[in-house]
Amino acid sequence: MGLDDLITEARSAASRDLDLRSTGELVELMNQQDAAVPAAVASSAASIAAVVDTVVERLKAGGRLVYVGAGSSGRLAAVDASECESTFSSAPGQVLALLAGADAPSSLEQEAAEDDAEAGLRDVHSAGVGATDAVIGISASGRTPYVLGAVDAAAAAGAATACVVCAPDSELGRAVEREIVVVVGPELIAGSTRLKAGTAQKLVLNMISTISMIRLGKTFDNLMVDVHAANEKLRARVLRIVMTATGAPRDRAEEALAAADGSAKVAIVMLLAGVDDAVARSRLAAEGGNIRSALER
Repeated sequence: MGLDDLITEARSAASRDLDLRSTGELVELMNQQDAAVPAAVASSAASIAAVVDTVVERLKAGGRLVYVGAGSSGRLAAVDASECESTFSSAPGQVLALLAGADAPSSLEQEAAEDDAEAGLRDVHSAGVGATDAVIGISASGRTPYVLGAVDAAAAAGAATACVVCAPDSELGRAVEREIVVVVGPELIAGSTRLKAGTAQKLVLNMISTISMIRLGKTFDNLMVDVHAANEKLRARVLRIVMTATGAPRDRAEEALAAADGSAKVAIVMLLAGVDDAVARSRLAAEGGNIRSALER
């Protein structure tokens, strides 16, 4: 399939004559188009769940989640990867993104780098991708050379491979073990896949990283108990989390957090199980950091 035949490059009949419309009309039109994206993502729920289960399996085995992308897709992946360490205290490098032209001095040069399949292969090799890793290629068209080169190299290294695409029957979809296809149709501006396709990719990446971390025990109820309190806002959040999870008053929660060196997980187990910080740490270590399992010991 040629570039001209891709649905991601097609023109939308609903958005003709954009330059003749008022600002209010354009806001309403964009909102209408964006509103269809969640339903398109929902139609791929089973595929997303299967990819998440694969990612969790690899992470539990000590592997990594490695995103690969170019342009807007790659930048979205980089944002998602960067949030995991602060939000869930994932180990540095446990979730990472390989971005075409990451070291390029300008965005235009970064865009041009997506055509270099060999660079994708080299970046995968440089990252030391291996059999314990899960590699996910992100490409609206499903034909980005950099991503294809990276996925081929990852598969050859024994990594689990998957993709997030917005075009059916794509080359990338055929190259991976698991495919997530979210077809959002033609963009408001033909070919501008940072719009609906980008929104769809962001929603899917949110699901992959967040649900993977939930399955790894990074939450307790709906609380982000593994957050890294790197600033005043986050330290206040950690205190609220401990108070909410345990029902403890502020002074007891603060005492527990001090003994726990700021770890919400340790403080919660201390308060709910009535144990000291050493026992709480031991229980959590034995249960892979899962609070519910630690409380049952």
